[in-house]
Amino acid sequence: MSNDWHRVEYPSRIICTTTESVDILYRLGLGDRIVGISGFTVEPPEARQKPKIGAYTSINLDKIKELQPDLVVAFSDLQAQITHDLVKAGFTVFTMNQRTVCGILEAILMLGSLVGAVEPARKLVEDMQCAIEAIQTHGARLSHRPGVYFEEWHDPLISGIGWVGEVIEIAGGRNIFADVKGANAPDRIVHADEVLRRNPDLILASWCGVKVNTQSILQRPGWDQMEAVKHQRVHEIKSAYILEPGPAILKGLEQIHALIMKEFNT
Repeated sequence: MSNDWHRVEYPSRIICTTTESVDILYRLGLGDRIVGISGFTVEPPEARQKPKIGAYTSINLDKIKELQPDLVVAFSDLQAQITHDLVKAGFTVFTMNQRTVCGILEAILMLGSLVGAVEPARKLVEDMQCAIEAIQTHGARLSHRPGVYFEEWHDPLISGIGWVGEVIEIAGGRNIFADVKGANAPDRIVHADEVLRRNPDLILASWCGVKVNTQSILQRPGWDQMEAVKHQRVHEIKSAYILEPGPAILKGLEQIHALIMKEFNT
């Protein structure tokens, strides 16, 4: 008779198929439990030394089998097939699907509970809430909330996903495409003439890991009549700081808030 039930423990060999779960686990002091990561992982830098198990929508199943994880953390419907393949192969998979700032905080609590780090997760969430509230309070003092266009991709033009719009509002801006919603990128395609019509005061761009060509944005036909372009208010925000729904969004929030305060706090 096996007595394995005497040795029940929290997951100790974790694979993260996207980057935000790596960030969360490191901030909870559990980076040593991670045995495999997405090739897109950049934060924290030391995590890059971990074995790479795939990209965003593809994995190396044989590599994962070699690493023998007791938990795989995945993200969203975009990894539905990955989740299916892993479950079918016999792995335990926790798939997060946070799309809002609140959802990000809840995901931290859920993952923390799953790995036996309830209190560190709660502390991380409380610290993030305090930082978010402080920036929101400061941003609320602006006499004018500048209109902000966030560009997630350039061909076609895709506006920011849900939590990005929230971050803009918290930072003191006004998301000019707040009415364009959708978890999937095709649902957030916008047209250049509509961006011009809505006339943003500030343009922020993060092209999903590709370096933003701000000059090409400034030179788009007709956009020279746009307030943001007239005043050269076009800035890149690193994808790792705004497009990954984890604790790193605080860096994006801080950068966006700093830009807004510098340009419009007059």
